[in-house]
Amino acid sequence: MSAQAKIKPVVLVAEDDEDILALVVFDLEDEGYEVLTARNGKDAIRLAFERLPDLILLDVAMPGLDGYEVTRRLRADESTRGTPVVLLTARAQVRDVILGFEAGANDYVTKPFRPDELRTRLHAALGRR
Repeated sequence: MSAQAKIKPVVLVAEDDEDILALVVFDLEDEGYEVLTARNGKDAIRLAFERLPDLILLDVAMPGLDGYEVTRRLRADESTRGTPVVLLTARAQVRDVILGFEAGANDYVTKPFRPDELRTRLHAALGRR
């Protein structure tokens, strides 16, 4: 096995709901990802710039900066511009989805979500990187 194959992809998960965060972290770690967590948009941006994760999973409705604004700020910076961003949110209206893609998200997953679908979408986003 090559050295690169042994490296765990790093996923930053920004989610203010404790139960959803715990579920996502458990599931992703079980799949072999290294998971960083943030509870608000400001911390998500700080961690993204410090750690340069392979993928960022953002809730839209977070304290302070929402997921749309976090995505815009990540896209505006050279160091995080190419990092895949997946929005995970209860906001399921067409307008919300459009806002997510206009902000620069690579994918948009609505809550409640199926863990197997979320894993597949994250894997696909990482594969396109």
